[in-house]
Amino acid sequence: MSQVIVAAVVLVVALAVGAVLRRQRRTDAPTQPEFSAPSQIDRADFATGDAPWLVAVFSSATCTTCRDMVSKAMVLASAEVAVVDVEYSANTVLHRKYHIDAVPILLLADRQGVVKANFVGPVTATDLWAAVARARDEL
Repeated sequence: MSQVIVAAVVLVVALAVGAVLRRQRRTDAPTQPEFSAPSQIDRADFATGDAPWLVAVFSSATCTTCRDMVSKAMVLASAEVAVVDVEYSANTVLHRKYHIDAVPILLLADRQGVVKANFVGPVTATDLWAAVARARDEL
């Protein structure tokens, strides 16, 4: 009988030691930052003339994806759509004002500065053009 009790105590101690060791080895999964785009901008911050729509690309000169985004956005430039490259080193104040923590971020804003569509990271030309078309059709 005493051997059964000793075996049970040894088993409980072994399980407890194993649980403690597993807790010490387990590491939390790394958290990923979530970047967000502004939902409202002040159109006076951007040189857009009288265009009813603004496409603002927050970019950086050192970002190759940003250059691609700016190129895709520039195709949209017209009397109806103003396109502005808000490059970080030239427009640090705007990046800080709108809490832009990552680039590229593309915003499509109406005349009042309400952001109707945004893209954080790369976007295809088709998706960008479709977003502009949808926003314009909503009026």
